Amino acid sequence: MSLNTGQTLTVSGQDLTRISSSSSSSSTSRAPGEDARTGFKPSTRKPKPPKPENAITIAVSSRVLFNMEKEQQIYQQEGMEDYIKYQVEHETEPFSPGPAFSFVKALEAVNTRLRELYPESEELFDVVLMTNNHAYVGLRLINTINHHQLFIERFCMTGGNSPIGYLKAYHTNLYLSADPGKVREALEEGIAAATMFTPEKITEVSETQLRVAFDGDAVLFSDESERIYKAHGLDKFFEHEKAYENKPLDHGPLKGFLEALGKLQKKFYGKGQRMDCPIRTYLVTARSAASSGTRALKTLRSWGLEIDEALFLAGAPKGPMLEKIRPHIFFDDQMFHVEGAAEMGTVACHVPYGIAQRVTKKGIMDKEISSAAE
Repeated sequence: MSLNTGQTLTVSGQDLTRISSSSSSSSTSRAPGEDARTGFKPSTRKPKPPKPENAITIAVSSRVLFNMEKEQQIYQQEGMEDYIKYQVEHETEPFSPGPAFSFVKALEAVNTRLRELYPESEELFDVVLMTNNHAYVGLRLINTINHHQLFIERFCMTGGNSPIGYLKAYHTNLYLSADPGKVREALEEGIAAATMFTPEKITEVSETQLRVAFDGDAVLFSDESERIYKAHGLDKFFEHEKAYENKPLDHGPLKGFLEALGKLQKKFYGKGQRMDCPIRTYLVTARSAASSGTRALKTLRSWGLEIDEALFLAGAPKGPMLEKIRPHIFFDDQMFHVEGAAEMGTVACHVPYGIAQRVTKKGIMDKEISSAAE
């Protein structure tokens, strides 16, 4: 696999909406408790979007929602004016799905179930398209959203300026981008954020159950323990975790997003649908269960948070486990694990937080990319 400096792992441009019913109904495609529903089918009458202060807001850039690799190349090679001209000339041609597409579709499937159970509630996912694209490009984006029958009513097009300043105004719970510089800027503002990459071939995922997988240290938790390991080695790390197993870890950058997912899960539990919940969460960590897993689980319990499945891999590769889980999205702070997940077809996101940053197994450093098509 080659790591494109435009922050994609070779975008495939495949249509993720064409998922065979046989795959989605198989045991490897459906997690425990998931039914055989046919999936989200948009109504001809669009529901009203929730108020931002009540919703769980997911901000996505246009370059992770759609495949804009060709347009990105035009911008980088020919400049802004030719880029805008090309977009206008092709504004009736929809973009193909990008790495965040199936994730957004799964959010909409959860909303459909929530509206069935709580018709008046505004505790829903709300997707905001957050882009620094020129407004002229907006028509093509709108046409694409309508073509794919996505329910996205909120746009933020900043005409070349960074959109980060608007994230707090939208009460953003999670920001996904292909630009690592913008992601770091969002994290510095206290907003959960990650750089999203695309596998060469994306694994088919469930259309009826949102699956989100998290690393532990420097993602859900702080990097306190990881710093001990980096500075003093594995034995000292185990000693430290044993000594402090009853002291909860500080929160990491994505703790709030897990909390938001748990809040919606409880709405389903309250209606007797724990075993049929359309949200499932996973902890996929390099920690070992016996030596350092206790502190991780006790930390989650102290926060009042549940995780549906916990996989303690004791240093084993995460990719094969993720291939079985088939999450819509996986978060990790180390590019080594992000690349390993992508090699197995998982849409993986890098959280640039903590001590283990930048250097990948291919020796490529994280670097900021100028992006008009972001």
